[in-house]
Amino acid sequence: MPSELAQAVTRAAYGARQLPRVAWYIGHGLVLRELATTLHRSEKPKVRRRQRAHASVPDRKRIYADMTKLFLQDLANVEAGIYPLPADHDGSLLALIRRSRMFFDDLPDIHRRRERRAHSEVLNEITRRTRPRYYLQNFHFQSGGWLTEKSAELYDTQVEILFNGSANAIRRQALPQLHEVFTGRDQRKLKVIDIGCGTGRFIDAIKQVWPKLPVLGIDMSEAYLRHAMRHLRRWSRVNLSAAKAESLPVADESQDALISIFLFHELPPSVRRAVLRECARVLKPRGRLVLVDSLQRGDRPEYDGLLELFPESYHEPYYRSYLDEDFAALGAPHGLVHVRNVNAFISKVMVFDKRAASSLHLGERLLHFGEKPKPRRQSQ
Repeated sequence: MPSELAQAVTRAAYGARQLPRVAWYIGHGLVLRELATTLHRSEKPKVRRRQRAHASVPDRKRIYADMTKLFLQDLANVEAGIYPLPADHDGSLLALIRRSRMFFDDLPDIHRRRERRAHSEVLNEITRRTRPRYYLQNFHFQSGGWLTEKSAELYDTQVEILFNGSANAIRRQALPQLHEVFTGRDQRKLKVIDIGCGTGRFIDAIKQVWPKLPVLGIDMSEAYLRHAMRHLRRWSRVNLSAAKAESLPVADESQDALISIFLFHELPPSVRRAVLRECARVLKPRGRLVLVDSLQRGDRPEYDGLLELFPESYHEPYYRSYLDEDFAALGAPHGLVHVRNVNAFISKVMVFDKRAASSLHLGERLLHFGEKPKPRRQSQ
């Protein structure tokens, strides 16, 4: 009976925390769709750029049902002791209202940018000297690209509205993959990097599980790192550094785990390959790499049409190449063995382990003679 009571309390507490968040962001999405419908009615037909998807698009009922499955899995992870009842730290109601107002105030600028297909406003002689060209774009037609304080302040609201309040729950689906390899180990002696850490939301989730775990957050945006530093100030053993994913500022074979969330679909194919090579360089043998990103074509065929439509409304120049990328094949030559994929609503978790040194040398010899080493295991 006590365990049943504890379970009921946990479920009630989880619902009390998550349901208001979901309602808040779904409400914003409904307003956004109504504004878009009104705008399209006022436009001339030739101005509209939206095209019909070639594949099926899930209806709203299906999307909400699949989102419910995500939250049920999130709750199951809590009940299994994989991570504690999550605290999303969205701030006070006044802070939420302020960010909501900022979001709606910014919409006209995003719309004008979308209509003009203006996606390189952040590219200039100053920024060109500080960051790679592929990074200097207004992804999502975002005001300021990834470079400004305003962009950092708006980002989490924008992403949660896009995902109907499920973005943090999606991020948390990486935690079971870390729990699998961290269990029984001294967290103080492990080393972890969040590559493309942005505003620090996933680092916050990691620290809620392993508060003494040293975590390094890497991002190219100083503005986003400053935002992350403020968000993470209650935690110790967190370091943030401005650096490129394809040139991580750590030694060879020094990291126990690497995580990257919502990054790889925004990288050109050549850079994806460079980043995976770099991940293999810095991971210890038997270290783990966890990637969380969009579904790919064929992962859930009923969503393929939605994936096709996404880059039409949001500036995502590398998204279509991401949809058909074979990450298992990309990682294998560098000793990154694909362990499993786990679908999480409209996203997926991709898990890799780095081969032990002896296995890696064997794999290199087999590749030299034209044979492909077999992965240890692979499941969906």
